[in-house]
Amino acid sequence: MTEKNLTKPAGELGGKVALITGAGSGIGRATALLFAQEGAQVVVCDLNAESAAATAREIESTGGVALALQANVAVAADCQRSVAQTLARFGRLDVLFNNAGITRRANVVDTSEADWDAVMAVNVKSIFLMSKYAVPVMAEKGGGSIINSGSGWGLVGGKDAVSYCASKGAVVNMTRAMAVDHGPQRIRVNSVCPGDTDTAMLRNEAHQLGLAELALVEAGNARPLMRVGQAQEIAQVVLFLASDRSSFVTGSAYVVDGGGLAGSA
Repeated sequence: MTEKNLTKPAGELGGKVALITGAGSGIGRATALLFAQEGAQVVVCDLNAESAAATAREIESTGGVALALQANVAVAADCQRSVAQTLARFGRLDVLFNNAGITRRANVVDTSEADWDAVMAVNVKSIFLMSKYAVPVMAEKGGGSIINSGSGWGLVGGKDAVSYCASKGAVVNMTRAMAVDHGPQRIRVNSVCPGDTDTAMLRNEAHQLGLAELALVEAGNARPLMRVGQAQEIAQVVLFLASDRSSFVTGSAYVVDGGGLAGSA
């Protein structure tokens, strides 16, 4: 075997295959671009086919390798197909970032049953389904890392967001249960819990609450770091959890919120 054959591929994720849901925009897109930069072959999965394709093209334009998939991650057949297509294209799956999510801002009285079901389907059921099909593939290849998208509001309650808070609380504890179940298969499972992050989703929340588009972005000034987060900053923590640098980390919820949950002055 030559020295070249012994060389590890460049980057924190060199030689790894990563599947990211909701990768057409926001935190998912930022993570897909970062993963590719760090050497991963990236499966860009999104409900919006055009957005998935755009992210994949951006990865490929800088020499990366990407596969764009359109999928509704709340549907079992779509999740199973996504994992199968990943395996058919790349032969393995090392990292799964369950990032897809939605929010509906209302209290328990004003939340419709349809909105409750939609939030639970996208934010919770999708993680169950994607992991259901990904775990056996990872286990067969010797392990992997699953990162689930939680929230600061999965750890504390928030105003007029009962379905979202319930869903993210479920994600955080589901993550712990998965870590216990699949640690013996060398699969690490963690959650990343962002605070408000400057994405289209945050601006949409403002509209749902009848506020100006930038109202929630500007509200970040009240936090210890005096701003909201950027998608790229959340992606850096996801990279850590996906990489071998976090080899002894599982069952954890990483808060990335500019000090929002730390307390008040």
